[in-house]
Amino acid sequence: LLTGFLSQVGHEPLPPTVGRTVLGRKVLYLPGFFTYARHIVDVDGKRGLFRGLTPRLISSTLSTITRGSVKKAFPLEDMEHVSNKDDVKTSLRKVVKETSHEMMMQCVSRVVSHPLHVISMRCMVQFVGREVKYSGVFSAIGRIFKEEGILGFFVGLVPYILGDVIFLWCCNLVAHFINTYAVDDNFSQASVIRSYTKFVMGIAVSMLTYPFLLVGDLMAVNNCGLRAGLPPYAPAFTSWIHCWRYLSAQGQLFRGSSLLFRRAPIPAASFPMD
Repeated sequence: LLTGFLSQVGHEPLPPTVGRTVLGRKVLYLPGFFTYARHIVDVDGKRGLFRGLTPRLISSTLSTITRGSVKKAFPLEDMEHVSNKDDVKTSLRKVVKETSHEMMMQCVSRVVSHPLHVISMRCMVQFVGREVKYSGVFSAIGRIFKEEGILGFFVGLVPYILGDVIFLWCCNLVAHFINTYAVDDNFSQASVIRSYTKFVMGIAVSMLTYPFLLVGDLMAVNNCGLRAGLPPYAPAFTSWIHCWRYLSAQGQLFRGSSLLFRRAPIPAASFPMD
């Protein structure tokens, strides 16, 4: 959890090492998950690996409870199973209805759980500057409310919701069209293939929507008084769009997306922080 987030904010305390690609070309690789984790243990002890865990668990619990409550309050009407290509319009209407319902549950749960997610991010990023500004859930709530008001609990929410919405619609619609037009009903393993299509598409689409996750996480800690969210470690972004444009210009929109084979960008090869 902590290693991935520190990679997202660009904290690279360990120098890159020379490695080779499959084709034998020399490249610089940043330390992977296990090396980074050992560094955190050396600096903070084993407890350091679990910074921000409590608010993250509360956030996940709130998200689960909220989804269940919304689902119970707004139940989705049962629709008959449709798989025949002659009923394409009916099946598409079914997918749209189910996705709309799922989107509503996801957006509501995201709004409810996001304040604890912000606190979790800030607890973790204190590792960079060795700060103790956010030392507990309740004290963090009071500090954010005092310094930033209600809106402080929802920084980074917009890119998160956009990422969720794009993920749901792309994943469900593409999986639907693949199952409808690419998988032949006469094929003996058609049902098995269809059962895995959505899972595979989820992995593919999550990679495409990762920049929204990255921007949301960076905005959660940007300009909040912590060292990792202030210059020279990071610009003081005026909006999430400003953050997106900055990362795009730096070629860093997928920073932190991999924890094992992390190729170092040119700036990272010269500077410990980017």
